[in-house]
Amino acid sequence: MIFTVQHASFEYHRHTPVLKDMNFRVEPGQVLAVLGPNGAGKTTLLKCMMGLLNWKEGQSAIDGTPLPQIHYREIWRKIAYVPQAKNQPFSFTAEEMVVMGRNAHLGLFGQPGAEDYACARRAMEEVGVTHLRDKLCGEMSGGEMQMLLIARALSTQPSMLVLDEPESNLDFRNQLVILSAIERLARERHISCIFNTHYPAHALKIASHALLLTRGGESLFGPVREVVNEENMRGAFDVNVRIDEVWVDRKSYASVLALSVAS
Repeated sequence: MIFTVQHASFEYHRHTPVLKDMNFRVEPGQVLAVLGPNGAGKTTLLKCMMGLLNWKEGQSAIDGTPLPQIHYREIWRKIAYVPQAKNQPFSFTAEEMVVMGRNAHLGLFGQPGAEDYACARRAMEEVGVTHLRDKLCGEMSGGEMQMLLIARALSTQPSMLVLDEPESNLDFRNQLVILSAIERLARERHISCIFNTHYPAHALKIASHALLLTRGGESLFGPVREVVNEENMRGAFDVNVRIDEVWVDRKSYASVLALSVAS
């Protein structure tokens, strides 16, 4: 599946644009990181591109077909949304939560059957949360819940995952677990992924492309190493940044250090 956003703009109030002339393309197996300062419209972008908010101008498209021309059930079979893990109902077990991801494949009054439960269990195995099967959601840590939400999304058998700050409010270990899961799904399953992040180093770690937003509604899209650089970070965040390569066991890692507020 090829997902595109073409010449798209959005504003909450007339003559006050939040997003202007957005253009980007995501192909199978690609990971797109969306970065920008608070208030730049990162979450608004996700809502607009999935059709939860209407673009004022332009369009989102799947394989060249604009989203408004595609039945909503078909859209949600192709695109799976992973929200931030918070305020989850405590009365559901992990398996029950993941099975909910099958709703896009059920009729209005349809109930999940053996095939739906089998898909849910495969998704839990793939993400590595089978051991949580009977645990209540309200008893889970943030990292466990975030992985469970990814499993729920995968149970839909989507072509693209959209994740809203999946590594936020997690400790170092769980951040790495989430990032590794996204990277592996893109590499092994050829699922395309779009995720918002506050961490430029995370974008450099797993993304193939980046979309950088500014508070003025402008954007910059391209290969991650071309977009996430010291000059662009300074321009978007008003912060002096140093980006270095750190080599550990013959493998390169990007280190992003915020030095000072730009004057």
